[in-house]
Amino acid sequence: MEAARTERPAGWPGAPLARTGLLLLSTWVLAGAEITWGATGGPGRPEAPASRPPALLPLFPRAVASQWPEELATARRGAALGRRPGPEPLSQPGGGSGSGGKKQGEGGGPSPAGARWGQGTPAPGKPAGARRSRRAQPPSALERGDARASALSDGAKGSRPPAKGLREEVKAPRAGGAAAEELRLPSTSFALTGDSAHNQAMVHWSGHNSSVILILTKLYDFNLGSVTESSLWRSTDYGTTYEKLNDKVGLKTVLSYLYVNPTNKRKIMLLSDPEMESSLLISSDEGATYQKYRLTFYIQSLLFHPKQEDWVLAYSLDQKLYSSMDFGRRWQLVHERITPNRFYWSVAGLDKEADLVHMEVRTADGYAHYLTCRIQECAETTRSGPFVRSIDISSLVVQDEYIFIQVTTGGRASYYVSYRREAFAQIKLPKYSLPKDMHIISTDENQVFAAVQEWNQNDTYNLYISDTRGIYFTLAMENIKSSRGLMGNIIIELYEVAGIKGIFLANKKVDEQVKTYITYNKGRDWRLLQAPDVDLRGSPVHCLLPFCSLHLHLEISENPYSSGRISSKETAPGLVVATGNIGPELSYTDIGVFISSDGGNTWRQIFDEEYNVWFLDWGGALVAMKHTPLPVRHLWVSFDEGHSWDKYGFTSVPLFVDGALVEAGVETQIMTVFGHFSLRSEWQLVKVDYKSIFSRHCTKEDYQTWHLLNQGEPCVMGERKIFKKRKPGAQCALGRDSSGTVVSEPCVCADWDFECDYGYERHGESQCVPAFWYNPATPSKDCSLGQSYLNSTGYRRIVSNNCTDGLREKYTAKAQMCPGKAPRGLHVVTTDGRLVAEQGHNATFIILMEEGDLQRTNIQLDFGDGIAVSYANFSPIEDGIKHVYKSAGIFQVTAYAENNLGSDTAVLFLHVVCPVEHVHLRVPFVAIRNKEVNISAVVWPSQLGTLTYFWWFGNSTKPLITLDSSISFTFLAEGTNSITVQVAAGNALIQDTKDIAVHEYFQSQLLSFSPNLDYHNPDIPEWRQDIGNVIKRALVKVTGVPEDQILVAVFPGLPTSAELFILPPKNLTERRKGNEEDLEQIVEMLFNALNQNLVQFELKPGVQVIVYVTQLTLAPLVDSSAGHSSSAMLMLLSVVFVGLAVFLIYKFKRKIPWINIYAQVQHDKEQEMIGSVSQSENAPKITLSDFTEPEELLDKELDTRVIGGIATIANSESTKEIPNCTSV
Repeated sequence: MEAARTERPAGWPGAPLARTGLLLLSTWVLAGAEITWGATGGPGRPEAPASRPPALLPLFPRAVASQWPEELATARRGAALGRRPGPEPLSQPGGGSGSGGKKQGEGGGPSPAGARWGQGTPAPGKPAGARRSRRAQPPSALERGDARASALSDGAKGSRPPAKGLREEVKAPRAGGAAAEELRLPSTSFALTGDSAHNQAMVHWSGHNSSVILILTKLYDFNLGSVTESSLWRSTDYGTTYEKLNDKVGLKTVLSYLYVNPTNKRKIMLLSDPEMESSLLISSDEGATYQKYRLTFYIQSLLFHPKQEDWVLAYSLDQKLYSSMDFGRRWQLVHERITPNRFYWSVAGLDKEADLVHMEVRTADGYAHYLTCRIQECAETTRSGPFVRSIDISSLVVQDEYIFIQVTTGGRASYYVSYRREAFAQIKLPKYSLPKDMHIISTDENQVFAAVQEWNQNDTYNLYISDTRGIYFTLAMENIKSSRGLMGNIIIELYEVAGIKGIFLANKKVDEQVKTYITYNKGRDWRLLQAPDVDLRGSPVHCLLPFCSLHLHLEISENPYSSGRISSKETAPGLVVATGNIGPELSYTDIGVFISSDGGNTWRQIFDEEYNVWFLDWGGALVAMKHTPLPVRHLWVSFDEGHSWDKYGFTSVPLFVDGALVEAGVETQIMTVFGHFSLRSEWQLVKVDYKSIFSRHCTKEDYQTWHLLNQGEPCVMGERKIFKKRKPGAQCALGRDSSGTVVSEPCVCADWDFECDYGYERHGESQCVPAFWYNPATPSKDCSLGQSYLNSTGYRRIVSNNCTDGLREKYTAKAQMCPGKAPRGLHVVTTDGRLVAEQGHNATFIILMEEGDLQRTNIQLDFGDGIAVSYANFSPIEDGIKHVYKSAGIFQVTAYAENNLGSDTAVLFLHVVCPVEHVHLRVPFVAIRNKEVNISAVVWPSQLGTLTYFWWFGNSTKPLITLDSSISFTFLAEGTNSITVQVAAGNALIQDTKDIAVHEYFQSQLLSFSPNLDYHNPDIPEWRQDIGNVIKRALVKVTGVPEDQILVAVFPGLPTSAELFILPPKNLTERRKGNEEDLEQIVEMLFNALNQNLVQFELKPGVQVIVYVTQLTLAPLVDSSAGHSSSAMLMLLSVVFVGLAVFLIYKFKRKIPWINIYAQVQHDKEQEMIGSVSQSENAPKITLSDFTEPEELLDKELDTRVIGGIATIANSESTKEIPNCTSV
C-alpha cells in the first residue's frame, strides 16, 4: 500500500537544481517550503511517505548528453527542469513548483515523473480584449518568427557574461531610443565563481521575512556515483550578493545534502558525501557558522519532529533507525531492519507520547511487523505491536488520523485501517472489487480518498471515498488514468483544487480516449470541462459537449524551480492555471495555457504555448516565463488574472534559465532566477524585485466579490459562498488575509449533497439501490440483542458537506433494534495465514464470523492436541488465541460458535513441524539390475511430524513423492546411477544425493585393519574416501586386478572396517568372453593376497597399516537369478554376527565416546542414535554432559550399512547439534 498524498515536512534536503541541458530526476525540499513529492500523484500532491526524500537518481551531465537516449539528448540549455521530454521531435525537460511548494490544503497534482511536454518554441498568442496602451503584449502566433529572432539576438552566442563574482544591476527606468516602450524590473545578477563545472545545486530560502539564502552547488560524478566537489554560498540580502563558505565548513569537506529544520528554519544540517566521510555539519544561525560532528553510520535520510525542533530521526544505509534529541549532536540506535521509508513520528493529539515512533520492522524470516516505541525506551520489553499479525513489506502508512496496513493471504490482499489509534478494522471495498493495488490519495477533512486498481484494470485506477473512520468505501469514479514515472512511481491523474473544498479534477479513460472531468461535491457528480468561447485572437471556438471539451494535464512538478503543469493556491481561491488542449481527448501536442477565475466553471486561454506561471503577492498577481530552450531576458506580469500581460525585462543579457523560485510563502515580491549566460559560464543568480510595480497597498475600494457556482447552482458542498479578490487592473499590494471567504451560509440539503452508502449503487441521477451481493437487512456483528443500530437508507451525506434540513431527515440512517441471529460463516485462520506452525512456538488463531451476535455467542476452540479453550463472547479473542504445541504432527483445530438461535463450526488442519536439520540417504553401494532395491532417508532430529519426500532417480526430471521415508526402486540398466532425495518440513527443504553402481552380478568381502589405523581415524567422509582409494591401489598393485573391477568402501565408526566389492568388467566384449567363474578367480586371487598380509599401505612415515580379511567365508556370488536370494540372506546374517562379535571384543579393549553407538552393526547403530532424541520416556536421552568435546559432534556422518552386508557410502559431511525442538 502506498500513500499517494502526504505533506512533505520542511527540512528535507534542498532540491537539486541541475544546469540547463541536464535532466533533473529527483527533487527534494527547498527553502523551507513544504514541497510534496512521491510515487503516486494525489489530489494536488504527489505521493510519498512523509518521512524521507526520494532517492537521488542520475542526472545527465553536459559532457555525456549525446550518449543518452534521443529524447533526453535533445534537451538543451534554457529549458526549465524536472519534466520528462515528450514524444515531439524537439521535446524539452520540464519544471516544478516555483512557489516553494504548497501548504496544507493547497492544490497540486501528480508527480511529474511521467509527464510529457510538447515543443516549447511557438510563441503565445495575444489575449482577447487586451489593453494596447503602454503594456507590451505576448507575441502572437503570427509574430513567432520575430520573437525567435529577438531571443537569438539577445542570446548567449555573441554575448559575454559579466565579471565573475560581480553583480549586474538593472534599474527600473526605461531605456531610451528604440527600447523606450520596454518595462524593466530592478534586478541584480551574481555569479558563483569557480562553480562552472558543478552540475547540481540545492537552494534554501528561509522566507518568512528572512533575507538569508543558502546555495549548495555540487559536481556529481556519474561514473563514480558520488559527489566529488561542492561549494556552499550564503546571502543575507535576498540574493543580491553571496559569500562563499567553503573555509567555514572545511576546504576538504565535500557536501552532498542540505536540510532545514521545519519548526526553526534558522537550524540547518549539512551532510558530507559518504564516499569521502560520514559527518554532519550543524548550524543554529541560518548557516553563518557550523559545528562538525563525526558519525559512526551513513545517513540516507532524515525526518524532523513536527513539533520538537531538536528531535531528529536518521535512516542509515544499512537500514537502521537512529534518533537524536539534540539536533544531531548525539545519536542512539532505535531499531534495526527498518523498511525504507516506513517510519513516522507521532501525531500530536493522537499519540500519547511525543517521542513515539511508528515503524515497520522486518524479521529474519522475511515478514514485516508494525511496531511502536519511544525513542529513548525502545527495548524488547517496551515495544508494542498495535497489529498482532505480520504485514506485507512496505505497506505501513501513518497519515493524519489514520494508520493503514496491508496483509496478503492466499494471494489476495486485505487492507486494514486504524482511525484515531483505535483497533484496526478491515477496509470494506465493494465485494468484487478484488484490488491488485491500492494507493492512499488523501486523508483530508476526516475522509480517505483511495485509488484502487482492480483485477480487470491495467493502466487505470478506480477512485473510492470512505466514511469518516476510513472503513466503508464507495466508488467515486472509474478508470482514472495512471502511468509510471521515471522512478518507477505510479502517477494517478487526480488533482484537488486548493482553496475550495470538494473540487477535484480527474483524467478519465473513456473508450481509449483520456478526458478531463470536474466535480464540486467530492466525486458524487462529474462533468466535462466547457471549452473557452473564444481563442486568443477573439475568434469563436466551436466545441460542443460531449464531443469536444477542454482537457488539462494534471501533473504538478515535484521540482520547486518551475511551476508545473497545473497550480492553484490556498491564498487565491478559485484561481486555477493549467496546461491543456481543446478537442475530443487529452493531447500532448498543440497545447496552451488556460486559466479559470471561478473554480473551474469557465476557462480562458492565456498562452498558446508552454509557459511557467507563478503566483505572486499572495496570488494577487501572476508571473509567467516562457518555457523554451533558448536564452530569455523577459517575463510577463498580469494583475487581472491573465486578461492582459505586461512584458518586463529582468536582465540585460539573455539567460539560459535553469529554474526560478518565488520567495517562500509569497509574502514578499522577490523572485530568484537560476541560469547561465553561456554553456560554460558560472551559475548566475538573478534577483528580481517586483516591489516597484506595486504602487501602493490595497484598500477596500480595490476589492470585489464573486460567487462560487456549480453550473449556475449557488450551493457547493452544502454552502453558499462569496469570496473577495482584487479588482482587475488594480496594481496594489495585497495583505496576508486579503483573499478569502466573506460570506458562508448553509444550504438546504438536496440530492447532490448525498452519496450512495456502502453496498449501494447509483441508478439514474439520484436513486441508490443495493448491489446484488449486499443484504441491507443484515445488521453489524457488533449489534447485540437488546441494543439498537443505525439501519442505512442507502444514502450518506458527503463528508464535510454542511447542508441542513431539506432531505437530510429522509436520507439519514434510522435507528432499529438489533435482531437476534444465529452464527454463520465461521472461520478459523492463523495470524500469518499459513497452515504450518513450529513446535514449541506460539501459534495464534483468529476466529472470524460473518453473521451473528458477537456479544452473545459462546466460542470454543479445540487445538486438536487434547487442549481446548472456551469464551463467553468474542471480546477476549479479538487479538487472537495463542497456543504452543509440544509435539509435531497434523492437528485438527476446530472452532465452535453457539448462541440460543443456532451454531456453526469451522475446521483447520495445522501442520506442526520441527526444523529439519539433516537428511542422510541410505542406499547400497552396489545393486543388481532388475532387482528391487530398498532406499531410505534418515532425517535428524527424528520427531519432525509429517514430512514430504521427493525422490529423483538417474536423469529423471519428475520426482516420485511420498510421505514415507523409504521407497523401493528397480534399476533397469547397468552403470552408475544417482539418487537424490529432498525432504520438506514446513518452510525448510533439505536434500542428499548418493551414487549406486548397478551390475548383473558381483561379489563382496569384509575387510579389517591393523589396530594402529583406529588411532588416526578422524571418522569423517573425506578420510574414509581417501583410505578406500589407498586400499584399492594397494590391491591393484599386488594382484594386478583391473582397477574398474574393485570398489572399496570404508564404514564410519570404530573399529575401522571396510567392504571390498568385486565387479564384472565394464567392457561388454570382455564380459561376454568370461563368465561368473572368472569373477571367482579374481576373488581367489585377492583372498590369497589378503591372507598372506601382502596388502598394506603406509599411512604416514612409521605407520604401516595391514589389510585383513574379516571372515573366512566369502560372500556368495550375487546375480539376478532367483536362486541367489537365500544365499544373500545367509551373507547378511553372517555380516551381522561378525560385526557384533567385533564390537564386543573391541568394547572391552578400549573405551571411546560414542563406542556404544558406532561399534554396532550399522543399521542398529543408526536407530539407536536417532532414538536417543525421542519423545519416549523410556528412550535414552542425550544431555550436554554426554558430549565430552563439542568438536566430536561435528562432521559425524549418519551413513549406515544396509541389512544384508551391502553398506552405504559416505560422500557428504554433516553437523550434529543438540535437538532444540524435540525436548519441549
